[in-house]
Amino acid sequence: MTRRQVLMGAAAMTQARRELLVCGWDELIALDVAGDSPRKVWSWRAETREELPTEYRKLFRTIDECKPVAGGRVLITASSDGVALIERPSGRVVFWASGANAHSAEMLPGGRIAVACSVRQKGGNRVVLFDAARPAEELASVPLYSGHGVVWDGERETLWALGGRVLLALSADLKVKAEFELPDEGGHDLWHVPGTQSLGVTTHDGVWVFDRATRVFRRHPDLGSLAHVKSVAPHPVTGELAYIQADLPEWWSERIEFLHPRRTVRLNGERLYKARWAL
Repeated sequence: MTRRQVLMGAAAMTQARRELLVCGWDELIALDVAGDSPRKVWSWRAETREELPTEYRKLFRTIDECKPVAGGRVLITASSDGVALIERPSGRVVFWASGANAHSAEMLPGGRIAVACSVRQKGGNRVVLFDAARPAEELASVPLYSGHGVVWDGERETLWALGGRVLLALSADLKVKAEFELPDEGGHDLWHVPGTQSLGVTTHDGVWVFDRATRVFRRHPDLGSLAHVKSVAPHPVTGELAYIQADLPEWWSERIEFLHPRRTVRLNGERLYKARWAL
């Protein structure tokens, strides 16, 4: 590798560390938050994507997950029932499906996609399994009331799935291995805590850390007492923590809060729900 290639790679990594993927309404945004003023560097809307079947474009009115995955792609869900896997920077949709009140998704080994579906009379309250090579076709599902989060744990070969009252440990084919009652109702966001054996969990009235070894919940050291936190994104390298807390009575906010160091990024007129570091 030449010195120029090394420098280009380092520059690309630096740029990635400055970006947040942000969603909440009908637009997926990549936001440069390095400076004092946030700067939009990329965006995506379903209505502009000709490769997405027409009947699916209306399913992305309220995008509620924007998870970066391998290959520079983004896995998104929408409470308006959309699920999609998107390439960056082209914006091309390479997988799509319908998931009732979908709130989060995760890539699994073998090109599978797990989707957490929240409260909906028809098709909701479950985790659904898809194959990324076969758009729209369900493979399997397992019941989970108010499904809100899914995270793959490669070390344990376990899919952790967060519902309104419990955290499930599932196999890759959605067989239930264990179930843990949440310390508070309203499970909402689920993420890996970098460099630890723990998962982060938000509920209606708090933010928690779940130790995957001891199977015990404890209050998050920084955010534990905060209610109605919609998403938490710890940076695995810098330790910077980005989170979105709803501006009640709304389900969204115009602000992204940061810790380590503390600061606030405001996007006036936006309805922000989730933010994920674009790593």
